[in-house]
Amino acid sequence: MIKAYQTSCQARVDAALEPLFQAPRAELERLYQAMRYSVMNGGKRVRPLLVYAACEALGGKLDRADGAACAVELIHAYSLVHDDLPAMDDDDLRRGQPTTHKAFDEACAILAGDGLQSLAFEVLADRRRNPQDAETRLQMIAALSAAAGPAGMVGGQAIDLGAVGLPLDQSALETMHRHKTGALIEASVQLGALASGNADELGLKALQQYARAIGLAFQVQDDILDVESDTATLGKTQGKDEANHKPTYPALLGLDAAKAYALELRDQALHLLRPFGSQAEPLRELARYIVERRS
Repeated sequence: MIKAYQTSCQARVDAALEPLFQAPRAELERLYQAMRYSVMNGGKRVRPLLVYAACEALGGKLDRADGAACAVELIHAYSLVHDDLPAMDDDDLRRGQPTTHKAFDEACAILAGDGLQSLAFEVLADRRRNPQDAETRLQMIAALSAAAGPAGMVGGQAIDLGAVGLPLDQSALETMHRHKTGALIEASVQLGALASGNADELGLKALQQYARAIGLAFQVQDDILDVESDTATLGKTQGKDEANHKPTYPALLGLDAAKAYALELRDQALHLLRPFGSQAEPLRELARYIVERRS
């Protein structure tokens, strides 16, 4: 089921994203090409899938979630462009292709990332692309801002850069990844719930707890794949974390214990969805997929 759902949602969000990369003036063509390259060069679209699945779990229609799905993918793509820069993780490969600063140049990649970030909020604010009432659009903008900024993803990257070569205990490692990876996953679920038009306090709380579990599971599995997979399968340089002396779950817990922890987090997520009916099945499938994926 998840393959068909993923294919359908990928096609849906890609169709909504594509018109965003039309340069308004000829002199901006290269910038928009770099932005498009950074977003439309593949990717699993996990965060847009979570937006759509959370919307459906609360009985919402998918066309109300297109703007939110675009926004979270734009923020995710911007973060990858900047993370890959020489001043950050210094990666040459992303999704099996040259990173944006390699395909274009470093200055263009920085500007492309900046453009993608601001475009995400433009999409959320635009009622044509995000057909919610003004109060809901403002809630979405606030949620994504918090997840993407210094209290979320940017803060997590800062912690990550500062932790290279340092011993971290499990609590510190989880704090880093709840910011760097988990915050945007949580925001994806929250935005999907808000897009449904049916979000109440209890539903939002349960979905937030679900998202916290799968957000951490996603990073644990990423760390496992950095050990077990290969560059061709991953689409990025395998073994980079170990080579850069970054703290990871396999390094801290051991590989077998890290795998067990990922499964424990998956089971927590599935348990948290018990109050929801069959409409939440895509969320259940995504929890399973996150710890079973090989790239």
